[in-house]
Amino acid sequence: MVKKIILTGFEPFSGSDTNPSILACNSFNGKIIDGYKIKTIEIPLRYKEIKERIERVFLEEKPDIIICTGQSPRSVISIERIAINMASIEKSAYNCGEKPQDEILEKDGRDGYFSSLPLRQIKENLEKNKIPCEISNSAGTFGCNQIFYNLMHFINEKQIDILAGFIHVPSLPEQVIGKNMPSMSFEMIVQALEVIIKTTIDYSQ
Repeated sequence: MVKKIILTGFEPFSGSDTNPSILACNSFNGKIIDGYKIKTIEIPLRYKEIKERIERVFLEEKPDIIICTGQSPRSVISIERIAINMASIEKSAYNCGEKPQDEILEKDGRDGYFSSLPLRQIKENLEKNKIPCEISNSAGTFGCNQIFYNLMHFINEKQIDILAGFIHVPSLPEQVIGKNMPSMSFEMIVQALEVIIKTTIDYSQ
């Protein structure tokens, strides 16, 4: 029986017409890797829709592994360690226009939840493939942290035995023209996701 991996990426935001997270995830949609069929789902970057959308993914898809992704202004692939129970935005805004500040995501939730992905093994394998990366201890307090927290809270509350976590990918070169910001090629981002997927599958065996 073929098992299932769900990859999620966010829709474009902040005036951009693209988002490397969903573009890279779409490269794997429908593929089978080491006996796992991959399905990609785009998540709306709208404050009150993220929780419902990620919970619906579980109910409809019943994945064996779920890896959520999002875009960051960093220069490397960031393997996120922990999600915190907080939404707070100073400069940007959700696509719906909301700018929550100091808002608790889950009233009765933990202060934080840890990823269950094999972080250290992922980092080592990315580095073997000469892909710049880090294990990050902060996913921020915007949409990426929100989906990461909603994901891990739902898994914990429902006591679901699954490998799950969040990965930040850099901007694409064409997104940072004239902005003096770091970027990473689309090809390298896709390669990184493939390494992350295969490492997680190996760890699950």
